[in-house]
Amino acid sequence: MTREIAVIAFAQTDHRRTTEDVSEVEMLMPVLHDVLEQTGLKTADIDFTCSGSSDYLAGRAFSFTMALDGVGAWPPISESHVEMDGAWALYEAWTKLLTGDADTALVYGYGKSSPGSVRDVLTRQLDPYYVAPLWPDSVALAALQAQALIDAGETDEPALAAVAARSRASAAANSRAQLRGSVPQGDYVVRPLRTGDCPPVGDGAAAVILAAGERARELCERPAWIRGIDHRIEAHGLGVRDLTDSPSTRLAAERAGAFERPVDTAELHAPFTSQEVVLRKALRLDGSVNVNPSGGALAAHPLMAAGLIRIGEAAARIHRGASDRALAHATSGPCLQQNLVAVLEGDAR
Repeated sequence: MTREIAVIAFAQTDHRRTTEDVSEVEMLMPVLHDVLEQTGLKTADIDFTCSGSSDYLAGRAFSFTMALDGVGAWPPISESHVEMDGAWALYEAWTKLLTGDADTALVYGYGKSSPGSVRDVLTRQLDPYYVAPLWPDSVALAALQAQALIDAGETDEPALAAVAARSRASAAANSRAQLRGSVPQGDYVVRPLRTGDCPPVGDGAAAVILAAGERARELCERPAWIRGIDHRIEAHGLGVRDLTDSPSTRLAAERAGAFERPVDTAELHAPFTSQEVVLRKALRLDGSVNVNPSGGALAAHPLMAAGLIRIGEAAARIHRGASDRALAHATSGPCLQQNLVAVLEGDAR
């Protein structure tokens, strides 16, 4: 890479089960104000804006144009959008800054899952010819993956419950999390997954600001430099995949430089407890790594923002000196189908 690019600010909403009292724009605006205030930048100072959201959640086409009201699109701005989690919007903004066409970028992602059935909505991600007509929902597919792991001897139900308990105990210190502290495992949703093994359904938004080179150092005392970032995808057909492994995560991590030196923190986008098992193996994370100190997606899982939040949380730990080298992961699709890995570092102290 010819330019150094860093995350210099991160903000997110208080994640709630429902935000029916506010629109998507009203939910997003305080986050945008917060992230700009952290740097002292104004909207006019941002060279590029990129967002991630889903029309399927909003229930209308080109719904992201409404959110631009919160950004301020007049005078005209340089703007783009991905129908993905905001982590992929960050990837696009990162490439924009690499080219030298921009020095600063605003990236945000948001989603309101509360108005409908997320389990039904996410079936639209599936193969439209052979799988989607069967309507296997996201929890049922995650349960297939969890059962495959148990059958392979990779984990068991008590181990999955321990992942959930650890994640939500960590979230006790996260004032933004939807679920914090002790949460019962509850009844089976789809065997072998219980309520505690699944992410909460909720609404939320997040935003980060990227800056290049000396501009980043001017705006942030300790920038979180993106030393590497890459994303890869698995085959669309679930039947041709080994659900107990994630080759795309491993390849993305390798290309991002995650295996060059150990990381001290990993923020993993693992909506289900069983998926943390898969990711730990693919990313070669041992017990010395602090995994999901924010609580992760088991504590708050706003669709289209949860992956960006993993990058933001990892960056925030570097900003405040709690981490020196962190890994952030985002996923999209059923059973960890598409995966993005970023490696962040702070300047030597």
